[in-house]
Amino acid sequence: MIPSEIQESIALMLFPAPFSVRRSTPLSGGCINQAYRVDTEDNSYFIKFNHAGLYPGMFEAEVRGLEVLEKTNTLRVPRPILASTAGRYTYIIMEFIGTGKSHSSFWEDFGMKLARLHRNTASSYGLDHDNYIGSLPQSNRFHDSWTDFFITERLEPQLKQAADSGAAGAPLLRQFEKLYRLLPSLIPQEPPALIHGDLWNGNYMTAPDGSACLIDPAVHYGHREADLAMSLLFGGFSESFYDAYQGAYPLESGWKERMDIHKLYPLLVHVNLFGGGYIRFVASIVSTF
Repeated sequence: MIPSEIQESIALMLFPAPFSVRRSTPLSGGCINQAYRVDTEDNSYFIKFNHAGLYPGMFEAEVRGLEVLEKTNTLRVPRPILASTAGRYTYIIMEFIGTGKSHSSFWEDFGMKLARLHRNTASSYGLDHDNYIGSLPQSNRFHDSWTDFFITERLEPQLKQAADSGAAGAPLLRQFEKLYRLLPSLIPQEPPALIHGDLWNGNYMTAPDGSACLIDPAVHYGHREADLAMSLLFGGFSESFYDAYQGAYPLESGWKERMDIHKLYPLLVHVNLFGGGYIRFVASIVSTF
């Protein structure tokens, strides 16, 4: 049930009194926050909430990330309305988007729109604010070099956490040091691309009109191959998605061979979120360099 503090806060900040909830329905799929569909007399909303202070700034960063994506006019995202704190809780309220049946050109359309998203660029890699990937903080300090950003803001923080927990030992750390020296020659230089940042098959949905809608962004300006690698990590994306992407914004030759390098970050995130079992996948990748 949605706590009364949250309902009162929403009524006070967004709606003329009285704010009447006709129905609130718990939604599954989230492993971090509690999520509900809320129906009022006039509209439907999606609300996530958690205990205040548990993930500082998570919902505010989500609002900003969704706004960044929305402004590109490429892939649909839920329209964010408000992130705030109410008593013991912090919450986010956004547009509720129902699910539909994908249209016949769903994957081609998805791939082309992702390519259009990636054409949005910036002068540096990073973002003007930090955010989260899952429940882990994600630093987005700016760097002029992709490899510097990838090492300093992505791999090193996760690797340190894995080492501190005992999941990553000294031999693996030495292998990463070797990889760091090779990265500039392994990853092609490209302009920073606006990427979703956590593009696995649980972070898109099919909107009522049959098109793709992105949710739960970990947005930043990074290397666009990172989004493609994340999409391949757990599968679920059609081959026509990649073909359409290639047709709209071709990747440098050898991109499939580089996917494992970009998978290292989400794999380390999984080590730190779900346990050391994922470390063997990390070790198998870095041992090849």
